[in-house]
Amino acid sequence: MATRMIVAVLLAISLTGLAVAQSYLDEDLLNMAQKGQTTLLRTLLEMGANVDAKDENGQTALMMAAEEGYAETVVALLDAGADVNAQDKKGSTASVLARQNGYSEIAQLLKIDPRERQLWEQHYGAATEAYQKDRYGEAETSGLAALEQAEKFGDNNIPLANSLNALAEIYRAQGRYAEAEPLLKRAVAIYQEVMGPEHFYVAISLNNLALLYQTQGKYAEAQPLSRRSLDIKEKVLGPEHPDLTVDLEGLGEIYQVQGKYAQAVPFYQRALDIKEKALGPEHPDLAQNLSNLGTLYREQGKDAQAEPFFRRALAIKEKALGPEHPEVSQGLNNLAALYQVLGKYAQAEPLYQRVLAIREKALGPNHRDVATALENYAGLLYEMDREAEAQKLEERARTIR
Repeated sequence: MATRMIVAVLLAISLTGLAVAQSYLDEDLLNMAQKGQTTLLRTLLEMGANVDAKDENGQTALMMAAEEGYAETVVALLDAGADVNAQDKKGSTASVLARQNGYSEIAQLLKIDPRERQLWEQHYGAATEAYQKDRYGEAETSGLAALEQAEKFGDNNIPLANSLNALAEIYRAQGRYAEAEPLLKRAVAIYQEVMGPEHFYVAISLNNLALLYQTQGKYAEAQPLSRRSLDIKEKVLGPEHPDLTVDLEGLGEIYQVQGKYAQAVPFYQRALDIKEKALGPEHPDLAQNLSNLGTLYREQGKDAQAEPFFRRALAIKEKALGPEHPEVSQGLNNLAALYQVLGKYAQAEPLYQRVLAIREKALGPNHRDVATALENYAGLLYEMDREAEAQKLEERARTIR
């Protein structure tokens, strides 16, 4: 009899301990959902936390994540079987809370069957991976499958817009511009409809469309789209965010190729200033911006103003890549050509010699880039009245061509 009583007491204590442990798990799950800590939330679910546990206000983890706009956390909870129709004490569902706080994408997400969404994610992920590896045939097949799957979610939904964007980029990379254009236009329309006209997704899609037009030389069509993308990003991210540099550089190039150099300069300069502030004055990513500005000043005939940009770009590349890297040769060539125009032949010649030596070592003596280096050096020698030497270089270049 005594033994039975002891067993009963121990069992009661054990069950009480389990209940307390479950309570802690559920409480932690709700806290992680409210903070958007997706990795920890998944761990708690694996440990046995109740995905539909509620707080004192009747809110579930899904409601909290939706209300705060944590899309990744919402996806994790949906994958774990969270009840999308659960209501808090005020009668609000996760979808209602998401819409009240302006998270239209999450509200849409809550309407999609998790299994159907997971299938779309598989196709979309496969398309992205194949595209990044330049396997465009595979990318197109998976991209079309993702698009077909997303069409099932309704006329205007974010997975559909994402699929259109991805497939358009696959077509653009293959030069299939006519097929890419209507996809991008439709993606822009969906993003604007669902997210509003000044959402970050709209800016990205506008910039993709601008890039498509820019690639085709349709600068009049590209310029206003790129400008609008920049304006949206400035409002959303602030005037000094690094993501702005893509649009700034794009606008600079649009004006530059049209010969509107004075309009191009401030965009290139601002992109450089933002990167320098974010990355530091010697970061390798600054080299291209500096070269762009140097080239822009040269095209305007402002050669003296171009020199410090080319010199700094070269110094950054040499420090980052080493003095004999093939990419360094382009910086050397830019500076050599500038010195040649300025009549500084003694400074130009050793740079052209370095360009030739680097390319011969890296690419072999018969590469077309070696031929270009020979021709550039020959051009300098002609200006220095060293015709015999110049002719030998030209003759060697011809045998390579």
